[in-house]
Order: sequence, then C-alpha cells, then structure tokens
Amino acid sequence: MRTFFLTASLLIAISPMCMAAQIYTWVDEQGVTHFDAQPPEGRQATTVVTPSPANKPATLPRSNAIGDQQAIDKTVKKQVAEQQAQLKVFCEQARTNLAQLQNNPRIREDVEGEMRRLTDEQRQERTAEAQRQIAENCL
Repeated sequence: MRTFFLTASLLIAISPMCMAAQIYTWVDEQGVTHFDAQPPEGRQATTVVTPSPANKPATLPRSNAIGDQQAIDKTVKKQVAEQQAQLKVFCEQARTNLAQLQNNPRIREDVEGEMRRLTDEQRQERTAEAQRQIAENCL
C-alpha cells in the first residue's frame, strides 16, 4: 500500500513535465490559424512557447492584506470622527436655538429681506421641531 502511494505521488509530480510538449502554430490558405503538437509537412510553423515548471516565477507579489485593512480602518475612523464633529456642532446650534425660542418671546426672522416677528403659534411649532431634532440626533 505504501509503495502504491509513493508511485502515485511520483507520477502526479512528474505529469506536468510530460504534458509540456512543443506546440506548433501555422496559418493555412484560408487564413485559419491552427495549433498542433506536430508541425505541418511542407509548411513553415512557429513554435509556441509553453511555460515549464522550471521557468515559473517562484512567487507572485501579494497585496499586503493587513496593511490594506489598516488603511481602510484608518479612513473609516477618520470619516466617523468627522461625522461626530459635525453632529456635535449641529447639536450645540440646535440647543442654542431651542433656548432662544423658549426664553425670548420676541423672535424675528428674515423673510425675503424683510424682518418679521414670529407669532406665538410659529414659535411653539419651531420649539417642538427643535426639541424633536435634539431628541433624534443628540445624546
């Protein structure tokens, strides 16, 4: 049994070398390109270079998966930090606006270049909207 596995392994190991035969290519009268293991009789044929196990490169360059992942992680962390900074600015501004709406009964806004005072109903609507935005977006 041991001899069988040794023989089978040896045959599998040398089989690519047996299959690495020369291949010839030529073009016939109709312009069709042919490939064959035997050169044609009476015609000029070109030998196709086949890779042999001895000519193969030892290793192909690999991408550094760990380095790539670290670069992606760094980029994502940077984006998250930027989003958190923007959210912090938004929350501070929303809280300031809410405080103004709650504490100041005379709020004016610019409407088409004209300053208009908010009615109590408008002020209450905007106060409710500011509270809703703070509750949804801010801690």
